[in-house]
Amino acid sequence: MKNLDCDKMLLAVLQGEDYQEAIAELNRHGFYATVLNSSGGFLKKKSVTVMIGLNHAYLEEAIGLLKRYGERMETHYQPAGMSGAGTVSMAGATIPVPVRCGGVVLFVLDVERNERY
Repeated sequence: MKNLDCDKMLLAVLQGEDYQEAIAELNRHGFYATVLNSSGGFLKKKSVTVMIGLNHAYLEEAIGLLKRYGERMETHYQPAGMSGAGTVSMAGATIPVPVRCGGVVLFVLDVERNERY
């Protein structure tokens, strides 16, 4: 377990679709986390807040693992909306558009005291 002399708290807010793989990857590397369900501010999408208590020596490793889930590409389809004089109507046609999704917001806090019962 990587929380010997736990002196840091890492809070990571991830999109709901991304958190399960991120938690599995953290667990594979010896990090254990508490997951809190939350919702995003602007779009009110499902998100999770992951709390990880750890020693400062492992902080950059944990951040590096979480960065892998910071962004992904999805393909969204938008209407081809061409119209007007001299153009062919493409009603019902769509154009694939790559869109960046996801993201991780990280907060690193100092832990003054850590106890387990």
